[in-house]
Amino acid sequence: MAASDSSKYGKDSILEPLCFPEQPADGSSVPSLQSSSSEPLVCLFCSESILQTQKDVLLKHLLLEHKLVIADVKLIADLPKYMLYWKGRFLEQPVTDFCSVIKTNSTGPVEKQEDYFLLCDVLPEDRILREKLQQKRLDDVLEQQQRERDDSSFHRLCMFCSEEFIGNRSSLLNHMAREHSFSIGLPDNIVYCNEFLDTLQIKLDNLQCLYCEKTFRDKTTLKDHMRKKAHRRINANNREYDRFYVINYLELGKTWEEVQSEDDRELVDDEDDDWSDWQAHPVSAVCLFCDHQSDTMEQVYAHMKEAHGFDLHNLKTELNLKFYQQVKLVNFIRRQIHQSRCYSCQKTFDSREDVLWHIVAEGHVMKLPEMSTWDQPQYYFPTYENDTLLCTLFDSDEGDETHQSEDIPVIAEDISDLRALKQTSVLNQLLKNRGSSS
Repeated sequence: MAASDSSKYGKDSILEPLCFPEQPADGSSVPSLQSSSSEPLVCLFCSESILQTQKDVLLKHLLLEHKLVIADVKLIADLPKYMLYWKGRFLEQPVTDFCSVIKTNSTGPVEKQEDYFLLCDVLPEDRILREKLQQKRLDDVLEQQQRERDDSSFHRLCMFCSEEFIGNRSSLLNHMAREHSFSIGLPDNIVYCNEFLDTLQIKLDNLQCLYCEKTFRDKTTLKDHMRKKAHRRINANNREYDRFYVINYLELGKTWEEVQSEDDRELVDDEDDDWSDWQAHPVSAVCLFCDHQSDTMEQVYAHMKEAHGFDLHNLKTELNLKFYQQVKLVNFIRRQIHQSRCYSCQKTFDSREDVLWHIVAEGHVMKLPEMSTWDQPQYYFPTYENDTLLCTLFDSDEGDETHQSEDIPVIAEDISDLRALKQTSVLNQLLKNRGSSS
């Protein structure tokens, strides 16, 4: 695929939910646990292909040219093999046999309606494929780990005292734990050890603390800091290190912290549960327009009204918005602001600050576009997956069931046995009953 294709599909496509940061971002990239082979990614429908490092370009191509979205791409262990498998299956059977179908503008004219396809692990065949790729990756990692355990050609200097170690990697790791009180874990739990140590060495060479990740003016100050603050350890919250621990490859989509917490829960006796000291985390709802966070929903609503002149409660009342319409409106505004675009006039700007200035200056804060612009099925999906604001929305009339007529996406049925499904499906039965009654 040509490099110009990236501009063709635009910079503002959002292929999966964003996430509000829990702490300030440091700008560092996070290595993926996906396969890093040089095998190209192929389009499921045409001859387009691209390098794995530019997978987002191909995902945009699938979305815009073929109306297909692949769910949870980041959890697919070997994306090239996944794409090749489904390319072959789509040549054998139509895409509608495998994918959930989402119709946009479902209440509008037929000529303006479009079908989008969602390929996800709700389909048993897709789930089995993902699990097989996950197992293959785990087998490869375990083989790599065994090679490192048996490797007698290991040669490296200690990061703290420059003592030389030749032979097995465990001798160096044990030395650092024993002599310098610096442990990155048991040798048998680590894989890609040389890359791991290279990563740590680069941080130290850049005068960066391995735990708090602050940068210091010289090596002596850094050493004193790590010793006095007991920072001779790595930051467990840094996802950069995930790929170096075997436990992160054990279960699909789970980190070592999640696996460990499940193990801990199994040790707890249910009869001894004591929730008396439970303290809930603050709500930390985020403003639609800026980075302001509030501990209560009343505070964030008041902030948006006072600081930005935006009254969500008033809009809900004036437009008689049902629950799902409120969800779509919030997700729509979130997406437009993220893309530095005015949600009222659709004019695009260079930064969020510019678009916010425009919205206020032009009086567009409470001026929404036509409802057909934002009342679309794609806005059922959150722009930010941890958007607490969505959890506080409610119907003006909780007893009103008219929202049931909205076009809510339907999860695909189990089609592992397609022939039996066609014979026994509920839709097929309804059509038969309709035909007999008419």
